[in-house]
Amino acid sequence: MIRLEHLHVTYHKASPLENHVLQGIDLTIHPGEFITIIGGNGAGKSTLMNVLAGETIPDAGHIWLNAMDITALSTVKRAHWISRVFQDPMQGTCSDLTIEENLLLAHRRGHRRGFKFAYDRQLKNTLKDAVAELGIGLEDRFLTPIGALSGGQRQAISLLMATLQPCELLLLDEHTQITDKIVKKHELTTFMITHSMQQALHYGTRTLLMQQGKIVKDLNTAARALLQPADLLAYFD
Repeated sequence: MIRLEHLHVTYHKASPLENHVLQGIDLTIHPGEFITIIGGNGAGKSTLMNVLAGETIPDAGHIWLNAMDITALSTVKRAHWISRVFQDPMQGTCSDLTIEENLLLAHRRGHRRGFKFAYDRQLKNTLKDAVAELGIGLEDRFLTPIGALSGGQRQAISLLMATLQPCELLLLDEHTQITDKIVKKHELTTFMITHSMQQALHYGTRTLLMQQGKIVKDLNTAARALLQPADLLAYFD
């Protein structure tokens, strides 16, 4: 379980550009939940995602992973528990490395990086089987530099890389066609930003609406079932 308590983030403090981006966020993410989050530009969605990832350290408040306070831990130190897939397929992968090499690095997420560990045929076959399950024909292109793939192919590999090792929380910037399949297969606790009202209601188990640095609505499965995408717009009027 992940708990956010009274989180505040302010950019450009004590300057004319001061921006109180997160204003006392309280949130509990339960194991197995798939939360979608939506809001207008400047609502604080990306900052909240960055705080969860460890890329932004809050000015005040705490982040708890079970009984452990991870508020001040960096992205690298959280990598054993928290994984992220970026909207931009160029992020999160190494262009000059092959598909195989990228997967090996992801396989070692949360551990010391490098190739001085047992990489045998069994592990190679396991990785190939995982790629084959994506259904995009890349299992026979293991030695292809990942930079040579299309954006969609690279995004799919990025998602696979993020889920090769068990994690407490998967962070997603927007939905991909295979997201739902992998999340359900691995029963992953997931937190996803989306700009699509349709996706916000269709995917996951819970929807958060953000506005001006605050969570203004927290909709569970039953509440979402009664809404259409147009209904979400009314909350932002």
